[in-house]
Amino acid sequence: MAVLKVIELLSSSSESWEDATAQGVKKASKSLKNIRSAYVQEHSVTVKGDEVKEYRVNLKVTFEVD
Repeated sequence: MAVLKVIELLSSSSESWEDATAQGVKKASKSLKNIRSAYVQEHSVTVKGDEVKEYRVNLKVTFEVD
């Protein structure tokens, strides 16, 4: 039987929501092993003037506990 744990992470990128997601998973994988999935719970952006400056995602990352 596998035991899974879910943690919540916030990640950002100046490029896109997809890049913010990829960067969040990449960074998490440095300290978490056996990552099974990442669920994007929320999307948001920061705006300066009339331009999007930063894309942000709220991720729920699921990994198997040893």
